[in-house]
Amino acid sequence: MAKDRYIKAVSELEKIAQEVYDDFVKGEIPKMSLPVRTKTNIVFDDRHHVWKYGRSLTHRSAKELGSAYTLLRTMYVIDFIREMVEAKKSSTLREMYYISEGWEMAKFPDQDSSNSLAEDLEIITMSLREDFKLRPEEDGARVIGNVTIQEVNRKGEKKVFNCRDDVGDSGYGIPYNVEKEKLTIKEVDADFVVAIETGGMFDRLVENGFDEDSRSVLVHLKGQPARSTRRFIKRLNEETELPVIVFTDGDPWSFRIFASVAYGAIKTAHISEYLATPTARYLGITPSDIVNYDLPTDTLTDQDVNALQAELTDPRFGDDYWQGEIKLQLDMNKKSEQQALAKYGLDYVTDTYLPEKLAEMGMTK
Repeated sequence: MAKDRYIKAVSELEKIAQEVYDDFVKGEIPKMSLPVRTKTNIVFDDRHHVWKYGRSLTHRSAKELGSAYTLLRTMYVIDFIREMVEAKKSSTLREMYYISEGWEMAKFPDQDSSNSLAEDLEIITMSLREDFKLRPEEDGARVIGNVTIQEVNRKGEKKVFNCRDDVGDSGYGIPYNVEKEKLTIKEVDADFVVAIETGGMFDRLVENGFDEDSRSVLVHLKGQPARSTRRFIKRLNEETELPVIVFTDGDPWSFRIFASVAYGAIKTAHISEYLATPTARYLGITPSDIVNYDLPTDTLTDQDVNALQAELTDPRFGDDYWQGEIKLQLDMNKKSEQQALAKYGLDYVTDTYLPEKLAEMGMTK
């Protein structure tokens, strides 16, 4: 039950405060340890088939001024979360940042610092920020397809609706909390899920009726997908056994969007088994597509080149397929967008490109 999750999370947070207090009582300098959060400390988890943090640790000791401030802020955040859970309230990450203005020496210098501390507490307690009653400003993205959902509204009432027949052109908006106490996937009549990076391409597929013609569920990722979007996709995959296909622009930043869906993001590697869908497959736009479909292109920027070179050493892109595609893109020095397919007309993506790519992947009957 949700109540039990919140109580357990607060209990784990209080253990952190107790350890700091015990250090003081023993006359020792308080400290806190957590995994190093970089790609050099990413290892493959054979059990969950995702990439997670390894054993390298970083240590924060009150012996250093910066770490002392972080420990002080940690105590304030723990108390803030405990008060929210007791009062049955929740806060956005942005609100927590502004609330810290009243914490005097413990106030955060910027929101990145407060967001990072929330993530640190997730890692240490093995909980989710949703268990802390903390939520992002943004909700998840949009869904169109023959999926019947039961959602508990803010009055506690259970509402059932279909994500194709009972919604408008914008689709069903994924809430920030997609756990079972909030959202139940009641029924699905589809063959696969297509996760789409851009709103323009999502709208094109919806307008062209691709979800009905191909018996698919369309999910708009809205760029780098929110945690709730990745969690919703994972639940669809696990609970209905629908294959997941990812369709993005053909550039290094879009490749990372796919990696976050399939393998887990470096920033959230501590909860990859909760968010990532290891069986997700990349459809395109691939560097090979740029050549094979003679797509309009832009020249890679210096930032693009640096990102691609970094991906060559990123363990999430270590297989032969990705190594080959990334090297091809570096050689051609070009990138392309999903919308470049419109070179051949507005229907080309749904009438030609997607059917051909899906057939290559063995996704058509």
